[in-house]
Amino acid sequence: MYKSLINTTGNFFVIAGPCVVENREITFEVAKTASAICKELDIPYFFKASYRKANRSSLHSFTGIGDQAALQILADVKRELGLPIVTDIHTEEEAAMAAEVADIIQIPAFLSRQTSLLVAAAQTGKIVNIKKGQFLSPEAMKFAVQKVREAGNDQVMLTERGTSFGYQDLIVDFRGVKAMQANACPVVLDCTHSLQQPNQPAGVTGGHPELIETIAKAGVAVGFDGLFIETHPEPAKALSDGANMLPLNELRSLLKQLVRIRKAIL
Repeated sequence: MYKSLINTTGNFFVIAGPCVVENREITFEVAKTASAICKELDIPYFFKASYRKANRSSLHSFTGIGDQAALQILADVKRELGLPIVTDIHTEEEAAMAAEVADIIQIPAFLSRQTSLLVAAAQTGKIVNIKKGQFLSPEAMKFAVQKVREAGNDQVMLTERGTSFGYQDLIVDFRGVKAMQANACPVVLDCTHSLQQPNQPAGVTGGHPELIETIAKAGVAVGFDGLFIETHPEPAKALSDGANMLPLNELRSLLKQLVRIRKAIL
């Protein structure tokens, strides 16, 4: 499976899904729709949803429906639709539990320097996707990659999700893709979290979803191996990160444009 993260079809790969498992209906709707679109466009696809969200601005923000209930829904998606699963962990103890379902264990950006967490993820034998901390340079991510590899796991990838400039904005430095690809691993552009506006006065993260198309096109043009896109049938009603999600009904049009860009630069 790791080989499918490296250009085998001429296309980029896509990691997409809702931010968090809200219920069975929405999870399956997104998985079925996104997988059908990617199959049509010959794009390797990985379904992503968190079974729990631990990094929330407010104590009162939605965090999940319960670990076991959410993991069961992800297991059902994997079994019934035949899709590989991406989900994130926050503590070493979660690694083995998530690995029972997930094909890719994701390390949140805020925890990308957490050695014990990286080692625990590596020891599951699953692919480890490390999101670059907003506070780290692309060059610094080589140390995170080394931790996973030295723990005995060569299946590692990196995700760019913007760098903090000021208190309430994130900027993607597209030069960073080459620095991270120098680690000989796939590099992904997170097209939705990169457009977040964290630390808003209301305690709920904002965003600029109208720029998803812009940043995705730029990412494909400069050579990112994959794209990460959070999508939802009704972002305004999403229980987590709705302010920077792509409406599900816009996914096909966007991916069609991105495939054309990819073909043009090959």
